[in-house]
Amino acid sequence: MPPTSAKTATEYLEELPPDRKALVSALRKTIRQHLPKGYREMVNWGMLAYCVPLSRYPETYNGQPLCYAALASQKNYASVHLVGAYMNPAVAKAIEAGFKAAGKKLDMGKGCLRVKRLEDVPLDVVGAAIASMSVEDYISTYERVHKKRKNAGQGQ
Repeated sequence: MPPTSAKTATEYLEELPPDRKALVSALRKTIRQHLPKGYREMVNWGMLAYCVPLSRYPETYNGQPLCYAALASQKNYASVHLVGAYMNPAVAKAIEAGFKAAGKKLDMGKGCLRVKRLEDVPLDVVGAAIASMSVEDYISTYERVHKKRKNAGQGQ
């Protein structure tokens, strides 16, 4: 999908073709239903992003809100970026097990779930992954992971 000029989720969805709009809308609904309190939906990085607002956590490495999850329409699929799954192997394993239990084929990198059709994804598994980390837990995990990376770079 070409870069978006959307400033809101509604504008983002309106830019999509009807079939992709239905897929992204259903995934968005699942994310919003399971998103723990404290995260905010915004359009950032050319996609729908679910972030810790800077007013809650301003000390990020790039001056941008901490992104917990994101949803984007790509050329041939929708991508659900699950940063919590990337940072927490237990969440990634739960996603894998949930897909297997549902009889669905998992198409996922370290934290990016690729979905071509709505019937390809068990929404309850996505919802559980989204619900798995409170803002406080996410910030704590981010700080621990970020500190390890900083310390690893100092030893060289």
